[in-house]
Amino acid sequence: MKVLSRAVRTGQARLGLGLLSAVGLVVVAGPFLAGHAPDAIVGSPFASPSAKFLLGTDILGRDVLSRLLHGGVDLTWMAILAAGLGVALGCLVGLTAAYKGGAVDAVLMRAMDVLLSFPEIVFVLLFVSMLGRSTLLTSVLVGVAFVPGVSRVMRGAAIPVINSEYVLWAKANGLPSRQILLREVLPGVTSPLMVETGMRLVWAVAAIASLSYLGFGVAPPAADWGLMVGENQDGLSVAPLPVLAPIGLILMMALGGNLVAEAVARTVGRTEGKI
Repeated sequence: MKVLSRAVRTGQARLGLGLLSAVGLVVVAGPFLAGHAPDAIVGSPFASPSAKFLLGTDILGRDVLSRLLHGGVDLTWMAILAAGLGVALGCLVGLTAAYKGGAVDAVLMRAMDVLLSFPEIVFVLLFVSMLGRSTLLTSVLVGVAFVPGVSRVMRGAAIPVINSEYVLWAKANGLPSRQILLREVLPGVTSPLMVETGMRLVWAVAAIASLSYLGFGVAPPAADWGLMVGENQDGLSVAPLPVLAPIGLILMMALGGNLVAEAVARTVGRTEGKI
């Protein structure tokens, strides 16, 4: 927590938190401020911005601003779920491999290497094409795709901790493995765990928005920023706002998270004497 508090005091982290707060305000308050239902056809397709429709209308004549205000809810909870699941499972696999060592370590890491050989988007598309489109399924698959990378990072961070004197003392006194991992090892890898969580959250936003853009994420007619880009890209030259507005919010979310994650990483590096 001390590392996190120091990171938050940096200008980079404050800028990132400002961007995330602005997007968060849109996500939380947006649905209550929207003037129309996100799927309501209220005008002609690709109408220009006006006093009635501040950002114009989309390809079907729906109010772009209303869809924009509704469109961050699914992306946010899906990204949080995917990142949380990926980090939790990856941390479990990495700590277990580092603690057990030997054959358990070799088997777990080789399994992670197999999963790591699949690009994340390809991995998700493979299972979505077989099992069908679902927001929950997409979130889980993105999270599972993050497990190999997280597990390797956490294994590397845990090995020095596991070889430390206090962990060896706990082992020698016969403490249960679960207790040693939770009380002795996990606190020692908190800093890299926070960095990994921030990075995976940013990557989850990008991955889920990309899947919606490709038609494998949130299903129409629901409002979603990635879906809005895919739906309206053919009219970009005529009406750019239905495409540029959601892209702007996605970039703000990703950039804000990246700035915060990088600030934490730099603070951790300075604390450990690596930067």
